[in-house]
Amino acid sequence: MDVADAGERIRPILADVRSRGADAVLDWSERLDGVRPPSLRVPVELLARALDALDPAVRAALAESIRRARMVHVDQRRVDVATVVVPGGTVTERWLPVDRVGLYVPGGRAVYPSSVVMNVVPAQVAGVASIAVVSPPQRDFDGWPHPTILAACALLGVDEVYAVGGAQAVAMLAYGVDLVDGDRCAPVDLVTGPGNIYVTAAKRALQGVIGIDSEAGPTEVAVLADDTANPVHVAADLISQAEHDVLAAAVLVTDSLWLADAVVAELAAQVAATKHAERITEALAGSQSAIVLVDDLEDGLRVVNAYAAEHLEIHTREAREVAMRVRNAGAIFVGTWSPVSLGDYAAGSNHVLPTAGAARHSSGLSVQSFLRGIHVVEYDEGALRDVATHVIALAHAEDLPGHGDAISVRVDPGR
Repeated sequence: MDVADAGERIRPILADVRSRGADAVLDWSERLDGVRPPSLRVPVELLARALDALDPAVRAALAESIRRARMVHVDQRRVDVATVVVPGGTVTERWLPVDRVGLYVPGGRAVYPSSVVMNVVPAQVAGVASIAVVSPPQRDFDGWPHPTILAACALLGVDEVYAVGGAQAVAMLAYGVDLVDGDRCAPVDLVTGPGNIYVTAAKRALQGVIGIDSEAGPTEVAVLADDTANPVHVAADLISQAEHDVLAAAVLVTDSLWLADAVVAELAAQVAATKHAERITEALAGSQSAIVLVDDLEDGLRVVNAYAAEHLEIHTREAREVAMRVRNAGAIFVGTWSPVSLGDYAAGSNHVLPTAGAARHSSGLSVQSFLRGIHVVEYDEGALRDVATHVIALAHAEDLPGHGDAISVRVDPGR
């Protein structure tokens, strides 16, 4: 099933939420998630309790992940720039955050507090004033999102959290709904964060009503390696992404037949010993996963640039030099000591990245995702008079004389 097929399936959900609001959101949650949350909005006291009960080691790890992500994302913040085009004529580009965002945090085969960090930190650094987090209700937790998700929200100071996932969550964020207790989930300007194919379809269908970051599909890792690579590390990194989902893609591109054979042997040994062996085996056996043999590293670079993986690891001689020649990837991980797992949690980089070849034209989530550039144009009389003949000439060339007249009435009012 592709996103277009999923779009047909979720169309009734979007229409129902727009028509019936919170009741529709609750009904679809019960039908699709098998649980009806006690309320859509998670009580603030529940967030605080989740944080108090969080394993101290996990809390410390989240705090460090937040610290590192904030360091990297603070350096991304753009500054306003004023350009003096001519004396008396300036154009200033202002960078302003969107007013309100909805951040989607998945809940399914795994728990993703790291996705809370990756969505919330850049939004906060950008200066977004209103942040709402949505995450699916869980039958094992009385219809609330997973406690670790709630704890991560509390740790980041986010108290507007909703127990809803899927297409109904995206629709709720886009349209806004009145809640049963008289409160309201106000519409957002932008929805970011990864989700399943139905979430992706809903983001596509509602784009225009809301802005979106990207259409993130199943996760991908590509590894470009030569005979200097450690097959134990390469196999472990392929497995680390394959354990996300049976549709996850794990691709090794190499010019070394020795490495290919060694990685196959390592995969057999390591998969058998890992927790999610069945899921990983299905992902590695799928048509989306492969070992690609190439004649040399030049061909390998052509392959990975064409593939444009969400995550690309470089395990070669002069790995940084090779990495700098890559044009298409969501994020690049250089050398054996920079595995994708590091980026997933604590490198400081963002792990919400383009998939399915979208890295050819799109970037991962960043502070810029939450900012809008606005040009402020300010010319005085002299500066306008200086360029008036050019503006009028172009207006007439485009057969838009009214554009020219708007200049003429200022610089030659008696004409």
